[in-house]
Amino acid sequence: MTRDHESTMSTSGITETDRFADLLPATRRTLLHLVATTQVQGRAPSLVAALVRDGRPVWAAGRGEVDGREPDPEATQYRIGSITKALVAVLVLRLRDEGLLDLGDPLGRHLDTPAGGEATVAQLLSHSSGLAAESRGPWWERTDGDLRPAPEDLFGERPQRHRAGELHHYSNTGYALLGALVEKLRGEPWYPVLRREVLLPLGMERTTYGPEGPHAEGWAVHPWADVVLPEPLTETGLMAPAGQLWSTAADLGRFAAFLARGDERVLSAASLAEMRRPAVEPQNADWSASYGLGLQLIRVDGRVLAGHAGSMPGFVGAVLASPEEGLAAATLANQTSMPEVVSLAARLVLATADAEPRIPEPWRPDEDADLALLELTGPWYWGPRAMLLRLGAGRTLDLAPLAGGGVRGSRFRPEEDGTWTGLDNYFAGETLRVVRRPDGTVSHLDLGSFVYTREPYAPEDAIPGGVAEGGWR
Repeated sequence: MTRDHESTMSTSGITETDRFADLLPATRRTLLHLVATTQVQGRAPSLVAALVRDGRPVWAAGRGEVDGREPDPEATQYRIGSITKALVAVLVLRLRDEGLLDLGDPLGRHLDTPAGGEATVAQLLSHSSGLAAESRGPWWERTDGDLRPAPEDLFGERPQRHRAGELHHYSNTGYALLGALVEKLRGEPWYPVLRREVLLPLGMERTTYGPEGPHAEGWAVHPWADVVLPEPLTETGLMAPAGQLWSTAADLGRFAAFLARGDERVLSAASLAEMRRPAVEPQNADWSASYGLGLQLIRVDGRVLAGHAGSMPGFVGAVLASPEEGLAAATLANQTSMPEVVSLAARLVLATADAEPRIPEPWRPDEDADLALLELTGPWYWGPRAMLLRLGAGRTLDLAPLAGGGVRGSRFRPEEDGTWTGLDNYFAGETLRVVRRPDGTVSHLDLGSFVYTREPYAPEDAIPGGVAEGGWR
């Protein structure tokens, strides 16, 4: 196995990071116990799981049987259901990054569609388009896609169930339209585009449109007896972008690693972070779940995990990543109804994070720091409120309260015109400008019209409305 980034060398030539590159035996046993008990309690004919840390596969396991033997996390395929949606969403963000669309564009600007044309691309990605959850006709996951040969066959008499943007309403038909959007703008079917632009660059060679052996058979398990029933294997046609694909635990581990760390060959770090931000209101009262741009977000024990769950008749799966911990997990089982795979993926991540806390990279000076920006760092005042501006890598800036919290702090990315744009919190999308005096010295910062000065309400400062005569008293 390859080793992690080296740090301080010990006298034996083994680095401290090398020493803990692999999981500790106790951690491995804990993870195997989680997988084994989930397979038994969920009564899954078979189950596979994989864990990656800092982009590197560190553990995998299989339980149960496929064709008379234990399933292979690297080789055995399972149907991944709606995890397909997260992959399609990556393609849509790639189109945006290339300038072929804007997330605020109504779908109808790019695609002639019988429904959903007024919803924006972002609303379709975040399931807030208001479109119906399922397609017209019989249960689409268990019937052949030939029953829905044309786009108009996807929608019933009332395709729009809510106003676009009104609320989160999960829509499989919305992702059928996003797949059609990719096909329209790329000029070829969405799956070959996905394989060329996403799957192969990430090393996901065992992620395919249909099953390619070895693969698990899909089963339903009787709710009150330990007997099973085979589920039909369907080709979903126009609904395929909502849940068609097949994959392995190892391949989904590679995708999970991408969700945690990114890969500039596939999607910029900024766009991936955008996918992981909530785009709709949380779906429950305790704010433990939300949805971004093609990714489900769950909060467990103070950690936010990003990824997606999936199900098709006979199959369930989940991919969850924690960028902060550098950990990600994938789980797959061939059981129609087994929500435990989602909690299993989360528990694999959390158990590893608790047992083996992340060892941070060593601090090193920024060799490429723009020293001219040092004059901007340090304390600034928004009226009487003390704020601290720090310089980060790549000329980024970070504004935060000097003491306390919760007051309009943000991170900022540099722009070519010498300004900065807010990335999060109150000032997301707002512009930060440095205002200079005639002699070139810095007068103040202008942030969305707010003025930040070096002293709190100094008489000579450029304070809108002026400073009361006599100053502080």
